Amino acid sequence: MTWAIDEKSYSQRRACALVGLHPRTYRYASTRPDDSALRAKLRELASQRRRFGYRRLGRMLERQGIKLNAKKLYRLYKEERLTVRKRGGRKRALGTRAPMAIPQDRNLRWSLDFVADTGEWPALPHPHAGR
Repeated sequence: MTWAIDEKSYSQRRACALVGLHPRTYRYASTRPDDSALRAKLRELASQRRRFGYRRLGRMLERQGIKLNAKKLYRLYKEERLTVRKRGGRKRALGTRAPMAIPQDRNLRWSLDFVADTGEWPALPHPHAGR
């Protein structure tokens, strides 16, 4: 846009039409206030309290007399890339498992086959039967 206006001497309206942008969008100037002091305070609190999210940091700011909208607080929190640090996960065994050794002789490895052993127990005689 600026290149077309400066270098090619196009009017602002013509340059916006070429790009497909409304002239009001090109001329828009943000009226958002400067939040650098608030951002610095938020970063400082987040560095002190690494396990606090934006809600708890917002409560800490309120205790210090800084009242802030939740949406604005969340926006600043995200823009500053402040996130709760992830805790370490479960430690897993390193390396690969050694394959099971193949037995070289009979009766070196024993195992139980629970699937094949599904038969009923033999019926025991009743202690008082046949008296």
